[in-house]
Amino acid sequence: FFSVPMTLFGTTRFVCPTSDMHMLEAMHGNMSYTEAANDHTCPSATTTGLILPKGSAPYPVGLDPVWHDATTELGYTNSLKMKMSIVVGVVQMTLGIIMSYLNFRHEKDTLSIYCEFVPQMLFLMSMFGYLSVLILAKWSSGSIADLYHILIYMFLDIGNVACKDPVTKEETCKENRMFAGQGGFQTLLVLIMVVCVPWMLAVKPYILNKRHQARRRAELYSRLSDDEGDEDAGDENFDFTEILVHQIIHTIEFVLGVISNTASYLRLWALSLAHSQLSTVFYNLILMSGVQLGNPVILFVGVAIWSFATFAVLIVMEGLSAFLHALRLHWVEFQNKFYRSDGWKFEPHFSAENANAVSA
Repeated sequence: FFSVPMTLFGTTRFVCPTSDMHMLEAMHGNMSYTEAANDHTCPSATTTGLILPKGSAPYPVGLDPVWHDATTELGYTNSLKMKMSIVVGVVQMTLGIIMSYLNFRHEKDTLSIYCEFVPQMLFLMSMFGYLSVLILAKWSSGSIADLYHILIYMFLDIGNVACKDPVTKEETCKENRMFAGQGGFQTLLVLIMVVCVPWMLAVKPYILNKRHQARRRAELYSRLSDDEGDEDAGDENFDFTEILVHQIIHTIEFVLGVISNTASYLRLWALSLAHSQLSTVFYNLILMSGVQLGNPVILFVGVAIWSFATFAVLIVMEGLSAFLHALRLHWVEFQNKFYRSDGWKFEPHFSAENANAVSA
C-alpha cells in the first residue's frame, strides 16, 4: 500500500499547473498534463506542488503513484498515516463501547445502558467520530481543509469555522468550511459533549439512590404490617457516597481516556514511519549501492547483507515491537471500554470437584 506503487486504477490524478512554462512546452511536444506530472518534468512538482483539477476525483484506492520517490513523499505519507491511525483507533474504541452494551444487555442492566453506554457513545462520536468523518470526507473530496484547526477551534471559537474576524467580518480560512451549516453543527456537538459529562456522572447514582430509598420504605411498611421487626433491614450494604465516588472516577477516566487513548493510537503512525525509513535506508545504502557498482562479488555481498538486515531488523525486531504495541492497544485502549475486574469467579466445567463427583 505505501511501499509499492500500484497503477491498477490508472496513473496519478494530479497535474501540472497551466501557468508552468515548462508545462506549456511539454504540451507542444504532445505531452499531456498527467504525463508531465508522472515524468516529473513539471518544475512546480518540487516547488509549489502539483494540483488536483476542479471536479477531478482523488485516486480511488491506495496511494496515488505520483507520491512515490517524490521530494514531498515523507510529509504526505506522514499526514496520511497519522489520519489512518486516528480512524483505526476510533473504530476500535467504538467497538469496545459496543462490547459494553452487550455486557449490560447480558446482565439485564438497563440503567447502565442509558446512563453509561449512550452518553459514552455520544461523547466519542461528537469529538473523534466527527473528526474521522471529516478525514474520510477530505480524502474523498480532495478538500484542503486544516482538520487540526477545525478540531481545536471547535472548542476555542465555537461556531466560527472559517476564522471570521468579529470586527472586519473577513474569513481568513474559508477552506475549512467543508459543508453548509458546519458551524451550527459543531456547536451542537459541543453541547452534546457538555451534556454527556453530568449525564455519566450523576444520573446513575441518583437513580440508584432513589431505588434504594423506595426499597427501604417498602421494607419498612412490610415489617410494620407483618410485625417482623427482627428481620434484616434489606439492602444495608448500599453506600451512596461510595457509588458516587466510583462513578466520578469512572467518568473522569472515560473523558480523559477518549483523548489520551486516541493519541495512543498514533503509535501506529510512529511504527510505520520507522519501518518505512529503515526500509529506505537498507534499500538505498546497501542493495542499490551494490547494484550501481556493477561488481558481481559486491552485488552478492550487498544482497546477502540486505537480506539479513531485512529479516533481522524489519521482520524479527520490528515484528516483535509491533506485536507488543498492538497488544497494549488491545489491553488498555480497547478493553478498558468494557472490561470490569469484578463479576463472577471463573469456574471450569471440568473441575476437580466435578471429576470426583462423576467418579463417585
